[in-house]
Amino acid sequence: AYERTCRYFARKTNSVVVSVGYRLAPEHPYPTQFEDCLTATVHFMRTAQDYGVDPSRIIVCGDSSGGTLTAAVAQALANRRDLPKLRAQILIYPYLQCVDFNLPSYQQNKGVPILLKERTLVLGLQYLNKDLSVMEAMFNGCHIPEDLQLKYQKWVSPD
Repeated sequence: AYERTCRYFARKTNSVVVSVGYRLAPEHPYPTQFEDCLTATVHFMRTAQDYGVDPSRIIVCGDSSGGTLTAAVAQALANRRDLPKLRAQILIYPYLQCVDFNLPSYQQNKGVPILLKERTLVLGLQYLNKDLSVMEAMFNGCHIPEDLQLKYQKWVSPD
């Protein structure tokens, strides 16, 4: 599905593009996708020079769930001393925040196709193999204990 996009990126940026064909849910439940992406990234980072790639110039990128996986891979690699540092991460409409579903961006975009607010939560819960019956509680913020809501407020707030 992304071959044309990857070819375009490679051509326009004069880059080597590696696209990870990670296994999909529901046949392969979480965290299979993350493990596939991390394994592929670590392998490429270790063998980049075999492909004529400077290991210090590696960027990871993904959109939607791939953007979420990209962020998770970048975090997993952040403190690794056995690998070069990633040069950057590019996240295209990733699913990163499920602390507060009532922030302005969720309200503003709740009815925007394809990722309607409700569908976004359904896909997130399915990705994590969670029961969809918790959706209403999550929309109301009941899934985060009050002490953690206060802690996260400095990072996740309309301000």
